[in-house]
Amino acid sequence: MEFTIVQGDVAAQSADVLVNAAGTSLEMGSGVAGALRRGAGGEINAEATAQGPIDLGAVAVTDAYDLDAEYVIHAAAMPHYGDGQATVESIRGATRNTLERADELDCESLVIPALGCGVAGFDLRKGAAIIAEAIAAYEPASLSDVRLIGYSDDEVAIIDEAAREVRSE
Repeated sequence: MEFTIVQGDVAAQSADVLVNAAGTSLEMGSGVAGALRRGAGGEINAEATAQGPIDLGAVAVTDAYDLDAEYVIHAAAMPHYGDGQATVESIRGATRNTLERADELDCESLVIPALGCGVAGFDLRKGAAIIAEAIAAYEPASLSDVRLIGYSDDEVAIIDEAAREVRSE
C-alpha cells in the first residue's frame, strides 16, 4: 500500500489511529510514548498498562482521550525498558499487527513512528526500511492514509531515504 513520510510530533497529528512505540509492559515512559501520554492525559497510561504485559510484536488498543484520534495502538516492538533491544522480527511483527488491528477497527488513517528505534536502540535507517517494507506489502481493507512520521529533519531524511529504496525495489 502507498504511504507518506511526515515530520512532527506524533501526539500533534490528526488521524483515526496514532501509534505508540511501546515496550511489552505497555508502560508509557519517554519518547513517543511520553509525548502521547502527555497529549492524551493521565488515563491512557493506566488503560494501556492494564492490558500488559503483551508479547513482543503484539499490539494493544486504548482510547485516544485528548489526542486528535479515535484510538492509540500500542505496538510492542521492544522488550520492557532495559530488557533488551528491538529486533527485525519484533519491528516487522509490530508493524504488521498494527496495520491489521487498524483495519479490524475500520480505520482509514494512521500515523506510525519508527517502531523500535530511538530509546529501543535499533538503527533508524534499518528500522524505517523494515516498517516501509511491511506497509508497502500490506493489503488494506479500510486503511487509505498511512503516514510514517519522524520528529526531526534528520530523522525524516533518514526515513525518507530508506522508504525510497523500498519503493524502488
